[in-house]
Amino acid sequence: MGATVTDPLVGRLVDGRYEIVSRIARGGMATVYLAVDRRLDREVALKVMHAHLAEGASGGAFVARFRREARSAARLTHPGIVGVYDQGVDGETSYLTMEYVDGSTLRRRVAEQGALTVGEALRVTECVLDALAAAHRGGLVHRDVKPENVLIASDERVRVADFGLARAVTEVTSTTTGTVLGTVAYLAPELVQHGASDARTDVYAVGVMLFEMLAGRQPFTGETPIQVAFQHVNSEVPAPSTLVPWLPSEVDELVAALAAHDPADRPTDAGAALQLVRRTRAALDDDTLERRADVRPSVALPLATDPGEDDTDGPEREAADDATVTVPVGNHERGRTVALPIGLGVLDAPAPAAPAARRRRWPLLAAVVGLLVLLGGGTWWYLEVGPGAYTQVPPVVGATADDAVAELDAAGLEHARSDAFDPEVPAGAVVSTDPGPGERVRKDGVVAFTVSRGPDLVAVPDGVVGAMQSDAQAALEAADLVVDYGPAVHDDDAPKGAVLSAALPDGAPAEPGAQVERGATVVLVLSDGPAPVSVTSVVNITVEQAQEQLAPDALTVEVAEEVFHDSVPAGRIVEQSPAPGATAHRGDVVKVKVSKGPETVAMPNLTGKQFDKAKAELEALGLTAKRENVLGGLFGTVRSQSVPTGDQVRKGTEITLTVV
Repeated sequence: MGATVTDPLVGRLVDGRYEIVSRIARGGMATVYLAVDRRLDREVALKVMHAHLAEGASGGAFVARFRREARSAARLTHPGIVGVYDQGVDGETSYLTMEYVDGSTLRRRVAEQGALTVGEALRVTECVLDALAAAHRGGLVHRDVKPENVLIASDERVRVADFGLARAVTEVTSTTTGTVLGTVAYLAPELVQHGASDARTDVYAVGVMLFEMLAGRQPFTGETPIQVAFQHVNSEVPAPSTLVPWLPSEVDELVAALAAHDPADRPTDAGAALQLVRRTRAALDDDTLERRADVRPSVALPLATDPGEDDTDGPEREAADDATVTVPVGNHERGRTVALPIGLGVLDAPAPAAPAARRRRWPLLAAVVGLLVLLGGGTWWYLEVGPGAYTQVPPVVGATADDAVAELDAAGLEHARSDAFDPEVPAGAVVSTDPGPGERVRKDGVVAFTVSRGPDLVAVPDGVVGAMQSDAQAALEAADLVVDYGPAVHDDDAPKGAVLSAALPDGAPAEPGAQVERGATVVLVLSDGPAPVSVTSVVNITVEQAQEQLAPDALTVEVAEEVFHDSVPAGRIVEQSPAPGATAHRGDVVKVKVSKGPETVAMPNLTGKQFDKAKAELEALGLTAKRENVLGGLFGTVRSQSVPTGDQVRKGTEITLTVV
C-alpha cells in the first residue's frame, strides 16, 4: 500500500491518454501500473521502463531496440499472448501499453499451493508452449520466460507477457558492458556463456518452470545469482523424481528433454516441445495427473533463486498472507532481473572456502595461486569474453545484399542471409541485422541479416462482384485476403446475398487482378434484396390507373381474373393481392380481379305458360316472379310479362306476370 501512495507516477496522465491508477508490480527493468485509457475508456496495464535504461551512451540504442521489439510483439496475435496495444515516450518516460489481465501469476500460484498437480503443471506448460510457438513461428524469441511472466486469469486461462523486453535491454547492455540481463533461475547455459539465444532458450526456461511446478522449488539454488548461474552452465537439471519419488519416468524424460544442457538435445522450438508435452500427458493415468508433491506452500519465496522482473505479489502482500515462511537462501534483492557477465561459468567457478587451518599454513602459496589465476583469468576474459573478443556490426541496413556481404566480409564476420517480405523496404535491400548495426558481436560470431523481398502481394481474384457471399469469401480467402463486410444495401436486381461491390482498405475498388498486400482486408457490400414497400389500395379503379399508382414502388399489376360484380362497374378492380397495407418488395406483382359488371340473362317468353312453370323457369335464371291476377286468375295462364322476351335483365330482378 505504501508503494501506491509514494509512487510519483500514480495519478499522473501519461502521453495525454493513460491515467495511472495504481502500481501493480516493480521489477529490475520496469514498473507495471494499472491505468485507464481515457480515449477508449478501458483498463490497461502500463509498463514504464526504468529511467536509467535510457540514460548514457547506450540509452538511445535501448529506446530504438525497445521500439522495434514492441512492434514485433504487437504483431503477435494469439489467445495465449498478452496483447500489446501501444508504445511511446512521454518526456523521459518510455512506456508500453498492454492488455490488462485480471488474475494472478504462476509465481503466486506456486507460492500459495506449493507444487501443482501433475495435470495442472502439464496444462500450464502446454498453454505457455502454445503461445511461444506462435512467437517462434514469427521469428520472435521471448528470452525471459519465468513464472512472473505467466499470467493466470480469473477464468484460469493462461497468458504469456513481456515479449522482447529482455532482448531489447540485453542487446544494448551486452554491447557496452559485456553482460546479459535475465532471471537467473531460468537462464539457459548458452545465454550465460555466449549471450546467444534462440527458440530453444525459451524451451529451456519452460523446462525449468515445469520442474518448479512439479517439485515446488527450483532445480538450482545458491547464495548469489552467480552461484545459481554457474550451476546452470555446469550441471544438468536434475530429474524431478529426485525430489518427488513417485513421479513416473515419462515426466523425468520430459523435463530432461526440455531443459537439456546442450541446445541440440532440446526440441527445436516451442511447437516441437508442445507435441512432446502432449504425448507425455496422454501416456499418464488419471491418478497420476491428479497427484501433487507434498510441499508446504509459502508466499515468501527463496531470494537468490527467485529473481523476476515483475514482483506481482509484493512484500506487503506476502507478509499479510500469514503463510509458512521458508528459510531464505540468499540476501540480495528479491524479484529482480540481474546482469551477469557473458562467459560466466568457464573460469569463474565459486571456489569452496578453504579450512581456516589450511589458509594459515599456506598463505603465500594461496596468494601466488590466486594471482596466477587472476592474471590467467583476466587474460582469457579479455581475449575470449572482454573487448578483445568483440567487434562492431557494420551499418548495412538499407544497403543492397551484395554490398552488405562485402562489408561483413571486410569486417571478418561470418554472415547468414534470410529473405522476408517487407511492405516498406525495397526489394533487395537489407531490412535488419541481428545483432543490430553498431552493436557488439564476437569476432568469430555470425551476423544474421534479412533481405527484403518487397511487399508480399497477391492478386484480387476475378468474379467477386456479382457472386454470392459464400463463393466470394472463399475466393478471397484462397488468395490470402481477409474478408470484412459493410452494411448491406437493398437492390432491385441483385438477389439477397449477392456481392454488389468490393473495396480495398484505402476505399479504392478491389478490381480483378489488382495487386494488394497479402492479408489485406477486402470490404464486401452485399445485396439485401429489393427494398420493402407498403402496398396501397387499387380497388375500384381501372387497371391502367392501378399500374400508374404502383409504378413508383416498382410494383406491377397482373389481372388474375374477371368477375361479375353487382356494385363495381365493369373494368374496375374488385379485389387485390397482396391486400392494401400489406408489405411487399420492389419488383413484386400485385394480382387483381376486375369487374365485368352485374351478371344478366336473356328474358324468356313465358306467355301462355302456367304460372307455376313460368315462375320455376324465372327462378332457374336467377330472377323472381310476381303474380298479378286478372279476372281472379282462374285459369292460371300467363297472359303477359313485364319484361319483353329477349331483353337482357340483371339477375335478381323481379318479373311481373299477368295471369288470367
